[in-house]
Amino acid sequence: MTTVTRGSVGSSHTRVEGRDKVTGAARYAGEIPFAELAHGWLVLSTVARGRVRALDTEPVLGMPGVLAVLHHQNAPRVDTDYAGLMGMAPDPSIALFQHDRVAHRGWPVALVVAETSEQAREAAESLQVHYDQEPHDIAFSAERESEAYALDGHMPGVVEKGDLEAELAASAVVLDAEYTTPEEHHNPMEPHAATARWEGGRLEVVDSNQGTIWVAGELANLFSLDPASVRVRSEHVGGGFGSKGVRAHQVGAVMAATVLQRPVRVVMTRRQMFSLAGYRSPTAQRVRLGADPDGRLRALEHRSLNLTSAVHEFVEPSAAASRSMYAADAHHTASRIVRLDVPTPTWMRAPGEAPGSFALESALDELAERCGLDPIELRIRNEPEVGPVSGLPFGSRNLITCFREGARRFGWADRDPRPGVRRDGRWLLGTGTAAASFPAGAMPSTAAVTAEADGTFTVRINAADIGTGARTALTLVAADALEVETDRVRVRIGDSDLGPAMIAGGSMGTRSWAWAVTAAADELRQSLAPGADIPPEGITVRSDTTEAIGALAQKERHSFGAQFAEVAVDPATGEVRVRRMLGIFAAGRIVNPLTARNQFVGGMTWGISMALHEEAVRDRASGGLYGADLAGYHVAAHADVPHIEADWVDDPDPDDPVGIKGIGEIGIVGAAAAVANAVWHATGVRHRNLPIRPDRVLMAGGDA
Repeated sequence: MTTVTRGSVGSSHTRVEGRDKVTGAARYAGEIPFAELAHGWLVLSTVARGRVRALDTEPVLGMPGVLAVLHHQNAPRVDTDYAGLMGMAPDPSIALFQHDRVAHRGWPVALVVAETSEQAREAAESLQVHYDQEPHDIAFSAERESEAYALDGHMPGVVEKGDLEAELAASAVVLDAEYTTPEEHHNPMEPHAATARWEGGRLEVVDSNQGTIWVAGELANLFSLDPASVRVRSEHVGGGFGSKGVRAHQVGAVMAATVLQRPVRVVMTRRQMFSLAGYRSPTAQRVRLGADPDGRLRALEHRSLNLTSAVHEFVEPSAAASRSMYAADAHHTASRIVRLDVPTPTWMRAPGEAPGSFALESALDELAERCGLDPIELRIRNEPEVGPVSGLPFGSRNLITCFREGARRFGWADRDPRPGVRRDGRWLLGTGTAAASFPAGAMPSTAAVTAEADGTFTVRINAADIGTGARTALTLVAADALEVETDRVRVRIGDSDLGPAMIAGGSMGTRSWAWAVTAAADELRQSLAPGADIPPEGITVRSDTTEAIGALAQKERHSFGAQFAEVAVDPATGEVRVRRMLGIFAAGRIVNPLTARNQFVGGMTWGISMALHEEAVRDRASGGLYGADLAGYHVAAHADVPHIEADWVDDPDPDDPVGIKGIGEIGIVGAAAAVANAVWHATGVRHRNLPIRPDRVLMAGGDA
């Protein structure tokens, strides 16, 4: 396949919807007005396991403005016997009010609907719910390994190559270490919100989601509707990071709109999002590495344990992050789950790779220390020629190029490898590095491109712009394919009526959509005779990339990167400050450098947050979270974010029509490990448990 090079792709372009967003003209899901709009407020359980014995609904129904209280005794019935996204059964948490069981604290037990959101909230907070409480278990740790089992998620749970124990026994240097990451939450700026209404026998849902065709399909299945009778719109989305799929608020809005026969809006509060919007599971990971004296790996084992709910299986495939990174004679990886009385985790930016890279890249740093090697040199010595486990050729692999360019720009050659020797006043200084990788995939999508009578072009594709700049990127792609200026192109997205297309997830959105847009635009351009008249309705060409993507040769396709961090540590207070970061990425052809850099820097900033701040802690007595809000759950603030540079090397994918790979998630991968490795270099103390809190830094001696 030949990559097309023209004028717009690769040039920095401000967001085409930017003016609308900063002036308030862009309406988000919770802002769009509807006549006779009613408001729903979810009531969540205050126990972690048990049954709803009774609800005192009569006093609530008599409160001002209250229209209905939906619960397990009167809510519409739904069907969960179907295969949803990726063939997975739906999480029973979205099947609202179908029984009296409570599976975790924060389980939806009722929806109060009123004329205003204030009335709905007051009534919901007044509703008395009586429970038959049962003992619960929410305690997660590596000691639960004996109860765990392997699970295939969006990749195989267990992959093994070679005789691990024999290679470890033959190794001159062996590392056996355990690493942990805590429960982490997405917290997009815009909360989850949906409005449902029936219009002319058709269900319409205005939502904030990462794929309208996904949400429309799930709602059609749940409510046993003809898919053609469901329309979901989601034009502007204020962040998602994996959390904005099908959740309780959409289902509750549809139920209430069906019962009341008027539009109903349900918006989650920030606190409710900690129970209902998914999260990244905590992980307990064990890495065993065996190497020759020169650092060549003979054995690599990466085992990861995560929790899931008692009612639904979800695996955080952290061990899978090791399968494509380094060559080893024996290569064993396994991701396992243990079921507890907690909400179901979900995809969160770089699922698997973010926590997995912390363990793997920290372990590589430890191995380099034991072998007396520079951490970059160790990685170079273990660079694979083909997929370490699959044996497949790489589509392209420029990881070492990233390390060399990053080392040059970061000043790595001047680094004293000894830990704890650099100071700046009271601060100990250190530098660290880590590798990054994320799969580069594409999924079938459809697109329509219309040549309008006025000389402009309209692109219609069911993409989702969750803040990434996808709408702008597709404008650039279409302009090049049509050989016109960008101001002649309009892009319409976020409407299930536009047809099937990939969701915004897995760093596959822009690549999948751009492929479909390019195919339709190329065909349209070639079919238009110069100077030909365009009829008033325009001329439209529609594409479907199913066949083209299905014909791709099997390869290991990934984006790669090298992360560098410098930290300052105050040994008297335990304070850690990241002073600078640099990320160099090989992530395909960069469509829009302006928004791409935003994505990389955003991911790296999240890596700082992951390394030093983020930690959701559950109370074993209640089963709930301490501080389930942005006061109690700490994230990196402006004062925590230093000078961050992100750049890239030339790395177009030869198998993609535009050369795209995908960049949405790789920025966070390896970032936390680079910070942790820098903290070791500053202090001589290895931190294997995130976040690196001041109290952990102050722990006397040994590894933390």
